[in-house]
Amino acid sequence: MAIERKVIEPEKIEAQREICAKIFERVTADGQRPLAMVDTYGCQQNEADSEKIRGYLAEMGYGFTGDEFQADVIVVNTCAVREHAEMRVFGNVGALNHTKKARPGQIIAVCGCMVQQEHIARKLKLSYPIVDLVFGPHELWRFPELLLQVMDRHKRVFAAEKSDGVVAEGIPQSRDGKVKAWLSIMYGCNNFCTYCIVPYVRGRERSRRPEDVIAEARELVAQGYKDITLLGQNVNSYGKDLDCGVDFADLIREINAIPGDFLIRFMTSHPRDATEKLFKTMAECEKCAHHIHLPVQSGSDRILKRMNRHYDRARYLEEVAIARRCMPDLVITTDIIVGFPDETEEDFADTLSLCEEVRFDAMFTFIYSKRVGTPAATMPDPYTREQKQVHFDQLTELANRISGEKHKEYEGRTLRVLVDGETGKEPWNLSGRTNGGRLVHLQGDKALIGQFADVTITASNTWALYGELHLPL
Repeated sequence: MAIERKVIEPEKIEAQREICAKIFERVTADGQRPLAMVDTYGCQQNEADSEKIRGYLAEMGYGFTGDEFQADVIVVNTCAVREHAEMRVFGNVGALNHTKKARPGQIIAVCGCMVQQEHIARKLKLSYPIVDLVFGPHELWRFPELLLQVMDRHKRVFAAEKSDGVVAEGIPQSRDGKVKAWLSIMYGCNNFCTYCIVPYVRGRERSRRPEDVIAEARELVAQGYKDITLLGQNVNSYGKDLDCGVDFADLIREINAIPGDFLIRFMTSHPRDATEKLFKTMAECEKCAHHIHLPVQSGSDRILKRMNRHYDRARYLEEVAIARRCMPDLVITTDIIVGFPDETEEDFADTLSLCEEVRFDAMFTFIYSKRVGTPAATMPDPYTREQKQVHFDQLTELANRISGEKHKEYEGRTLRVLVDGETGKEPWNLSGRTNGGRLVHLQGDKALIGQFADVTITASNTWALYGELHLPL
C-alpha cells in the first residue's frame, strides 16, 4: 500500500520562524545573548538535523557553546541504531542534573531517533525529570513552537507520536565549518532489515523534490563549500516516491552540472538498488567522488536472508565487479555486523572470505545490537557476547591488514587532496581527503584549508596517508 507523502506547507514553516522572532525578543530583552548547546549522536543525517536545530536557535537569538554549564538551552540529538549509543545518552543526560542545579532556568531537550521509540520516551518521562522537552525527528520542523510551549507553560512537553514522516523545506540551517556540507536528499527507509530500527523511527522514504535539492546545492557552492555529501538512508532509491522521472543518478548529473570546483559524495547506498547506471554516472561526472559506501553486512547467504537484505553474496560481488569496471580507482567501504542471531562459524567464515575477495578500503564493523521492536530481537541467539567478540577481533584484524596494504599502494603517488582542517599536531598540522575519501596528513600553511592541493604520498599506516605538498618544478 502506498504511503501518503506529507509535505509541510511553507506557511507553517514561516509561522515557526515568526515564533523564532518572538523568542528572540524575549531572550535578548536584557541586552545579553543567551547560549545554547547542541550535542549530537549517530549518523550524518543526525548531524544534518542538528544543523537545522542550530539554525532555528540562531534565529531565536542564541549563540553557541560547548560548555553545558554555560548553556541556557541544551538539545541532545540522539541515535537509536545501537544500544551503546543509547546508554551514552542516558548517562550524559543524567549528568545534566548538575547543570540544572547550577542553572535552574536551563531548558533541556532530548530529540532524535532514540525518543521516537515509545519505551524510551516513557523512560525519559518517568526517570529523567530534568528533561523539559522531548520530540522525535518528525516534529523537528516545529521545534520553535515546542520550545515556546516549555517557556510559556513551565511544564514538560512530549511530542514523539508515531508517524510515516514529513518533508519540510525552508528550515534555517547553521552549518559547522566552511569546507564540508551535508545535503539531505531524502528521509526514511522502506527496507525493514530485520535488525534495524531506522524505518520505525525515521518513517517511510520521502524524497525532496529535485529542484529543491539542486537549489540548495547551488547555494552551497556559491557559499564556497568544496565537499558536498548527499544524504539518505538509501540514496539509491531516491525519487521512487515522486512523479518527476528523476532518479539518483539523474540527480548527481544535475548537481555535477553546477559551475564550480567541488566534490559530490553520497551515503548510504543499499546494494539492492545499486545499478550500473549509477556506476556509469559516477564515472562520467568529473565532480563525483570515486567512493561508494556499500554496506554488505554479511558474506553468508543464510544470514543475508535472515537480515532481509534482498540480495545474496553473488549479486553483491557482481555489483562490485561492475563498479570497478566503470571506475578502476574506486574506493569501496562497507558495514559488517558480527554475531547476528544464530550466526555460525561457517557463516562468519563466509564473511571473512568475502572481505578477502573484495578487499574493502575500510570496514566499519559492529557486534549485533538487539533493538526492541525489530524482528531480529525475537530470533534465537545461542551465542555469547564473548564468542561474538572473538569473531569481531578476527574481522577487525583482517580489516586493518587490508587497509594497511591498500594505503601502502598510495606511497609515491601524487594525489589531488581537499585540505579540510587542522590536526592540532606537529609536524603534520593539516588534514585532507583524497577523491576517494582517504585521510591524508600533511604539512602546510592553514591558509590552504578549503583548497585543493596536489600532495605526494610519502608514508602510510592502517588509518591514514602522509604526504608533502607537490611543488611543480
